[in-house]
Amino acid sequence: MLEILLPVAGIIVGAILSYFLVKPKSKQLQELAEKDAERTRNAAEKDAKRMIEEARRQAQEMKQTIRTEAEQNQKRFDDLQKKADERMARREETLDARLEKTENAREKYESAKRELEEKKREIQNRLNEQNEELEKISALSKEEAKNLLLERIEEEISPQLAEVMERRVELMRQHADEDAANILVQAIQRYSSATTAETTVTIVKIESDALKGKIIGREGRNINAFEALTGVDVIIDDTPGTITLSSFDTFRRYVAKIALEELLKDGRIHPSSIEESIKKAESSAEKLLLDLGKKAAQELGITGFPEQILRLIGRLRFRSSYGQNVLSHSLEVAWLAEAIAQEVPGADPEVCKRAGLVHDIGKAVSHEVEGGHAVIGMEILEKFGIDPAIVVAMKSHHEDFPYESIEARVLQAADAISASRPGARRETLEKYIKRLKELESIASSFAGVQKVFAIQAGREVRVFVNAAQVNDLESEKLSFEIARKIEKNCQYPGEVRVSVHRESKFEDTAK
Repeated sequence: MLEILLPVAGIIVGAILSYFLVKPKSKQLQELAEKDAERTRNAAEKDAKRMIEEARRQAQEMKQTIRTEAEQNQKRFDDLQKKADERMARREETLDARLEKTENAREKYESAKRELEEKKREIQNRLNEQNEELEKISALSKEEAKNLLLERIEEEISPQLAEVMERRVELMRQHADEDAANILVQAIQRYSSATTAETTVTIVKIESDALKGKIIGREGRNINAFEALTGVDVIIDDTPGTITLSSFDTFRRYVAKIALEELLKDGRIHPSSIEESIKKAESSAEKLLLDLGKKAAQELGITGFPEQILRLIGRLRFRSSYGQNVLSHSLEVAWLAEAIAQEVPGADPEVCKRAGLVHDIGKAVSHEVEGGHAVIGMEILEKFGIDPAIVVAMKSHHEDFPYESIEARVLQAADAISASRPGARRETLEKYIKRLKELESIASSFAGVQKVFAIQAGREVRVFVNAAQVNDLESEKLSFEIARKIEKNCQYPGEVRVSVHRESKFEDTAK
């Protein structure tokens, strides 16, 4: 028992001694902690006061700065407002002065106008009185006296006027011919192209004549289906290794050629495969139209045309006029128009070039839409927002509309050059002979004409007159009248030169 109590008593006594020994130190530590806390609090308060004072000082400085800037801005605004008010006042004064001057000038004008009208009435009254007196004295009316005076003047100065007119016309003709020749020679020399004539048939080569039977099909069903879907006549004859496609529509022939070649390559020829191959050919051909249009525009250095216009330009590759390919003709006209415009003061070469490329665009759809190709082309260009200057230039190239710009005349000249140069187009012999006869008949219808010859493929008409019936002045007048009548009654590419020849022959006999 004692062994147990002694350790317990030792623990209790140790605890009591520890309490009395540690308590004073704990109190000291608490006092130290309180002092540190007091110092920290005092320091924090001092820092807070210092920061508050600093913030107040900075706020005061910022307030002063803002006030100063505001005062300066207000001063600048007041100065600007004052200057603006002063300018406005000066302008009002100037405007008032101008209005006053205008009003004074208007009043003076009205006054002068009234005085002038009064003087006109006075002068007219005096003239009427004098005319009445003259009519009484001369026993002639005003119109009779006027006609008599004009007749006498005409008799006196008619020869001199004719000579002056002849000299002036000759001088103008010399200069005009020389300038025009120079411009056209330069334009033609700068553009050189091959001339090809379009036909109405396309030849398709085949490897074996045995394929002809497959193309015809049982009871002709294959060839009938092909012709019905393409609108092209398929001509199969005894010519070895060839099949002929015939149509006046070049685009249809092209589609038919692609479709037929695809069928021959595939080997399966029946109505359903024919329909499929034609659809593929049409899709390929439509893509080709856009490519051809883009290529033509790039060749000329033209940009900005919409795809619809480029596709129609490409379709011109499959159009022909008198055997001349329309796309080739359009490119040629564009080059010539640009070259001529560069030599003509006031003409815009770019407008002429663009108008030249699209001047026949109406032919791309002319068989689908009613109207002349110039009118159709004008409507197409306006629909797609093409520059009005280009529309004005192209619409008059066949004189369907009056010329409204110098570019229109340049384009008409370029179109005529391209159409009328040798080899560019083909005409049937019948139409060619008919045109020559019309030219000779028109010239022969005038009095005093002895002989007429249409030469140079109808580009010139030589007229020989009776020297006893027609003098030199009348010969010049006759050439003018024949040319005007040809313009009115004949259709021809380019121009027709009319030359009147008057020859006097005198004979005598030496005995």
